[in-house]
Amino acid sequence: MRIVLTGGGTGGHIFPIVAVVKKIKELAGGKSEVEFLFLGPDGELEKQVMEREFIPTRKIQCGKLRRYFSLLTFTDLAVKIPIGVVQSLWHLLVFMPDVVFAKGGYVSFPVAVAAWLYRIPVILHESDAAPGLANQILSRLAKRIIVSFPGSETFFPERKVILVGNPIREELASGSKEEAVKKFSLDPSKKTILIIGGSQGARSLNRAVLNILPKLLKKWQTIHLTGKNEYESVLQEAGKLGVKAAHGGYHPYPFLFDELWHAFSAADLVVSRAGANALTEIAANAKPAIIVPIEGSANKHQEQNAFAFSQAGAAVVLGQDNLGENIFFEKIEQVLEDKEFNFELRERIKKFYNPKAAEIIAGEIIKLAG
Repeated sequence: MRIVLTGGGTGGHIFPIVAVVKKIKELAGGKSEVEFLFLGPDGELEKQVMEREFIPTRKIQCGKLRRYFSLLTFTDLAVKIPIGVVQSLWHLLVFMPDVVFAKGGYVSFPVAVAAWLYRIPVILHESDAAPGLANQILSRLAKRIIVSFPGSETFFPERKVILVGNPIREELASGSKEEAVKKFSLDPSKKTILIIGGSQGARSLNRAVLNILPKLLKKWQTIHLTGKNEYESVLQEAGKLGVKAAHGGYHPYPFLFDELWHAFSAADLVVSRAGANALTEIAANAKPAIIVPIEGSANKHQEQNAFAFSQAGAAVVLGQDNLGENIFFEKIEQVLEDKEFNFELRERIKKFYNPKAAEIIAGEIIKLAG
C-alpha cells in the first residue's frame, strides 16, 4: 500500500498528518509494505518533522489561491501552480500511490489536481470551521472529505462528508505535571500560564504579553512559546523590563516539540491563537483558554474557529483590539481565580476533541487505498 501525504506551511497542517500516519501504521500492523511519500514545500518544519518519522519528501512549487486582489496571484496562477501540478504528476507517476491524503490548503492543490488526473483517490481533511478557497475547489475532486467542526459539512457535497474532528498526536494529551515541573523548573506552588503564539510566532500577542509580564509574574508563572522568528526580540524586550529567562517564573521558548505535552499538563490556563490544531490540543487537555484569533487570517478562519468555541461557551475570546493591559490582565485573572468559571470552561472545551479522529481518518484512507 502506497500513500502520498500533502500539506504544509504551518504546524497545523504538518502535525495532524503525523498523527494519521502513526494510526495507519498501527492499523496495518506495522507491515513493511506500507510506504509513504510527502509532497510539499521545502520548509524547515516539513523537513524536520518528516525526517523524524522517516518519511521521504519531495519538493513542489506551491502557489496561493487568493480571494482578494494581489499582483502575486498572476504569478501563482500562471507559473507556480502549473509547475507544481507538473512536478506532482511526475512524482505520482514514479511513486504511483493507492491514495492521496491531502491536509488541505494551497499546498495540497497541485498534488490533488495531479492525483485526480491519474484517477488516484483523494481524501481531504478540513481543520477549520470555514474552508478556504483551495479546499472548496478540491472538494469536487476528492472522494472523501473529513471535517473538524459541526456545521462545516454545509460547505461540501453531503455524500462525501464525514464529521470526525482534528487529529493530533496522542502523546499531547498524556503529559505529566511532575515531569513538567522538572523540565521547566517550575514552582509547584504557583499557577502556570502557557502562552502559544503559533509555530511561526504571533507578534501582537507576544507584545501584549510583554506589556503585562511584570504584573503577571507577581502572581503566576509563564511558559511562553514565542515562535522562532520572535524569540530573540522577545528576550530583549523582556530584559528591558528587568525580566530574565528562567528567572522569576518566566520560561520563554521559541518552540516545543517533545516537551509540549508536559507544558500542557502543567498549565492552569492556555493563551493561544485560534489555529485549529492548537485549539484541538487545548481541548484534548481540557484546559481553560483565552483565544486571540489573528485578524485578517485567510478566509477569516481563525475568527470562525474562535467563534465556534465562544458560541459553545468553551473559551474566552479576545480580539486583538482588546489586548490592552487592563482587559487582558483582568481576563487572565478571572479565568485563574474564578473556580466555577474555570470549571465550566474545562468541561465545555472537552467537546471539541475526538480521541478517535486520527484512527477514523486512517481507516478511511486504508479503505480508499484498497
